[in-house]
Amino acid sequence: MVHRSVETASREELRTLQTERLQEAVRNAYESVPFYREKLEEMGLKPGDIERIDDVQKLPFTTKEDFRDNYPTEMFAVDMDDVVRIHASSGTTGKPKIVSYTQDDLDVWSDAIARCLVAAGLDSDDVVQNAYGYGLFTGGLGLHQGVEELGATVIPIGGGQTQRQVEMLADLESDALACTPSYALYLAETAAEMGVDIRDLPLRLVIFGAEPCTEPMREEIEERLGVTGVDIYGLSEIVGPGVSIECLEQDGLHVWEDRFYPEVVDPQTGEPVEEGEEGELVLTTLSKDALPVLRYRTGDLTTLNYDTCDCGRTAVRMDNITGRADDLLIVRGVNVYPSEIESVVLEFDEVAPHYRIDLRRDDNLDTLELTVELEEGFDGSTDDVREKILNRLSNVLSFTPDELTLVESGGIARTEVGKVQRVYDHRGQ
Repeated sequence: MVHRSVETASREELRTLQTERLQEAVRNAYESVPFYREKLEEMGLKPGDIERIDDVQKLPFTTKEDFRDNYPTEMFAVDMDDVVRIHASSGTTGKPKIVSYTQDDLDVWSDAIARCLVAAGLDSDDVVQNAYGYGLFTGGLGLHQGVEELGATVIPIGGGQTQRQVEMLADLESDALACTPSYALYLAETAAEMGVDIRDLPLRLVIFGAEPCTEPMREEIEERLGVTGVDIYGLSEIVGPGVSIECLEQDGLHVWEDRFYPEVVDPQTGEPVEEGEEGELVLTTLSKDALPVLRYRTGDLTTLNYDTCDCGRTAVRMDNITGRADDLLIVRGVNVYPSEIESVVLEFDEVAPHYRIDLRRDDNLDTLELTVELEEGFDGSTDDVREKILNRLSNVLSFTPDELTLVESGGIARTEVGKVQRVYDHRGQ
């Protein structure tokens, strides 16, 4: 079963629709976003030069730095009077990437999520427990509105409250749970401590996203919760969750390419790679009014498969994300860059420009420990400095480390040869 007939459209039909929507997206970007008008004119391009979908490769790339440089709203294509919602994701210098939606944008997003839910085997009779965070993060509200679009029942419990999550799964007989993969395993452990075997509950599906999930981790989720686990993908700059999802074949994530046009390029050269070859995923919005985005370099490494899936969908499938083209850290669904942490920490005169980040996995949840060196000769209150840093990290990045340790001057090892190492990932050990 499909939610929209376009999911099984022929490649020719898709290309015609993609061309029409790309032409409108480029026109909107050129006429309404000075950043894009300048970029296109520098390349000698006008909207009329885009005659078919393949011409997308003529267009300039957009990067996270472009969002930073145009903070907060210079990437918007509409006046704030036409914006009905704002979300945000982390930027690379402590500034969030601000994203906006018109009502039409929200309708497109809701439809994309509804397609995802149907591809995962859900329908209007199901109950979906949404354990993604609500607020500026796109996960909670994005998935929520898609469940409502489908006509299913949503339980907007949000993140955390793990014992209550277990109780809701049992008492309300939820059919599906949406959360990060690490949280799914943590929830299973909490349930066991409560004397509840989730495998005995009606729960049959976990939709996980916001952080990478390996096949062994998926298998553990499915075994410990007695469910089918499917991966959902998205990013705020494009729309949020719902760009793609695995169907029940679990053989790649269907990209709703009539709305989000995918390419894979060489991370170093930016040139397109051969079909099936791994590279960096690049996405262009084809139906975004408030924030049209041309050729956004996601930093995610994947491949594309254009073969028709056994489920009958012709929408291209991307492989599960294998890694990052940059140094993004994803901890419990929160995206943060070491450079972001550094920019916040070094605002304080009390600390030296030396720190380290230790990533660990505790009870199937990722943890981040931050160690910061104090300035030489510091003789103040370490508790006061710790509180200031934690508050600033929370306010700027919506993030706090699981542990923050302050050490005296010289307490962090120096690197004499080669690049300094700031991040130590112990999760695979």
